Amino acid sequence: MPATPEVLPDIPRQLDLLMPLCFFYEKAEEDLPPVDFFPGAEMPEPQRGLLVHDSDMTPTLRDFHHSEIGLTVVCAEKSEAYVMRQVVLTNAEGTPVEYGAIGIHLDGFAPHVRALIRSGAAPLGGILETEGVPHTSAPSGFFRIEADEHMAGMLDCEIGMTLYGRCNTLSFVDGTSFADIVEVLPPAR
Repeated sequence: MPATPEVLPDIPRQLDLLMPLCFFYEKAEEDLPPVDFFPGAEMPEPQRGLLVHDSDMTPTLRDFHHSEIGLTVVCAEKSEAYVMRQVVLTNAEGTPVEYGAIGIHLDGFAPHVRALIRSGAAPLGGILETEGVPHTSAPSGFFRIEADEHMAGMLDCEIGMTLYGRCNTLSFVDGTSFADIVEVLPPAR
């Protein structure tokens, strides 16, 4: 069943959902471009098929692009128990297929999975899939955002283009959340 959270009228709640992305914009002393949240049912295609679902983005993007998905870590902050990173996912040709930011709590993962996550060598969704980590994906908001200079550079698109994204939470099957994610797609090509 497609994920269709309601529009969030509460601006502080919306900013909470965008926390990983806001963190990196604040760190760079840049203003986050305006974000407009709206119901997933109003998402245009092909972005709707890529964003409005309860699945991980890595396998969704792999299937859509018929390509393995790689990870480029733009910047990261790490502690023993937490990883926060800004990333670009790419297809086999190196074309950006997603820009995002993620905060990952490492507690609850086996030591070798924690090491894989900390290494930044593969997307989290790919690690969860290959390591067979049972979890759920729960999108909590869908949005459009205008590409600023930074996002345009990350997604190889023009400044000012409308981009679409989602906020997502990954949880272990016991309900403990372990990742907060903001995922932004490049314009449809």
